[in-house]
Amino acid sequence: MAIELQVPPSSNAKLDIDATIKRLEKGEALLLDSPQHVMEVVGILDSYGVVLDAYATNLKYIADNQFLVFFPFFKYFNGDLNPRKWFKHIWHDRINYEYAEYCMKGMLWHGDCPFADAVESEEYNELALKAVEARIKNSPLLKLLHRFFPEFLLEQARMMTYYSILGQFWTIMSKMFLDLADRYNRGEITAVPQVADHIREALVADAATPITYSPLVKGKPYDILPESAGYTFLADTGIPYVEAIFFRGTPFMGTMSYNAQNNDVPYVPGEFAYGALYADPLPVGGSGIPPTLLMQDMLVNLPPYLEEFYYKSKRNGLDMRVLICETFQKSMFCVTTACVQGLAPNPLTTEDEAQKAENRVYLTGWLERLSKSRLARVNARAIAEQGL
Repeated sequence: MAIELQVPPSSNAKLDIDATIKRLEKGEALLLDSPQHVMEVVGILDSYGVVLDAYATNLKYIADNQFLVFFPFFKYFNGDLNPRKWFKHIWHDRINYEYAEYCMKGMLWHGDCPFADAVESEEYNELALKAVEARIKNSPLLKLLHRFFPEFLLEQARMMTYYSILGQFWTIMSKMFLDLADRYNRGEITAVPQVADHIREALVADAATPITYSPLVKGKPYDILPESAGYTFLADTGIPYVEAIFFRGTPFMGTMSYNAQNNDVPYVPGEFAYGALYADPLPVGGSGIPPTLLMQDMLVNLPPYLEEFYYKSKRNGLDMRVLICETFQKSMFCVTTACVQGLAPNPLTTEDEAQKAENRVYLTGWLERLSKSRLARVNARAIAEQGL
C-alpha cells in the first residue's frame, strides 16, 4: 500500500517577480499584509529592540574599554562585575552577547563596505598606531610582538572598529524598533506597509548620524575614526549590514561540508546566500547554530501577546525558537522593504512612466536576489493558513 506524503503548499513556492513589483508600486510591502503578520512582526521587533540595545551596549563597551586587551575575561559584564551578576553569568541566565560578535565578524569578514577601505588606509593606520603605541608603551612583550608582526595589532584595532560601528548601528535600530512597538500599542500601526513606512522614515531621519570611534587607552581617548572622516549611519553601516547579515551570512558548521571538493560552499563569498532572509528556521535550536543564541534572547523578552500566540500553535509552544525564527524572518522582510523603498531612484508609487521603468529595473535586481530567499514560501504559507 502506497503512502502519500503531504507536502506543505509553501515548500515549492516561487517568487513572482512581476506580481511583487506591482505590489510594491501600490505601496505594499514584500510581506503580505494581515492582522496576524502585523502582530507577529511588531511583537518580535519589540523583543529584538530590547536585545539589540543590550548587544549594542556591550559591543561599544568592548570597543571603547577593551582595546587590545587580549584576554578580556569579563568583557560581557560591561564594567559592572559583582557576585550576583557573576553567578547569573555562569548559570547562563544572561544575554548571549556571543551572537553580537558573530554578526560583527560577519561584517568584518565580508568587508564589502566603505569601512573595509577605510581601515586599510594610511590615514587610519596613522591614527590607529597612536592608540596602539599608547597601549603597548609599558609592555615589553607587546612591543616585541609589534616589532616582529607589525600588522597584528593593527588588525586587532580594525576589529575593534567593527565592534564600535556595529554597536552604534544597533543603538539606532533598537530605538527604531521600540518606537514601533509603542506606536502599535497606541493603535497607530495596523498594517504591514505601515511597519515598513515607520522603518524607512526612521532610517532616513537618522541617515546622516555620524559614525565615529575613539577608544580609551589608559583613560585617554584616541580618535581612530574621527567625525571629520564623514562616515554616516545609513550609507556606511546600514547598507553593508543588510548585505553581510541579511543576504550573505556564513554557512553554519555542521549543516554542510566545508570540503572544497564537495562544492557545498560557494568559492566566491559574494555568492553566499546564508543570511537571515534565506535561513531555514528548522535548524534553529540545534547545537552550534549561531542564530539559536538570538532566538533564545528574544524568547525571554517576548511581549505577552506574542508569547500567547506561540503557545496556541500546533505544538503548544514546544517549537518556540523555530516559531520565533519564522516570525523574525517576516520582520526582516519588512526591514528589507524599507531599505528597498529608501534606496529606490524614484518613489515606488510614481505615475511617471519613465520613472516607473527606472524603478522596475532597480526592483528586478533586488527581487532576483530575493527569489531564492524564503519570501515566496512565507507568503504562500500565509495565503494557505490565513486565507489572504
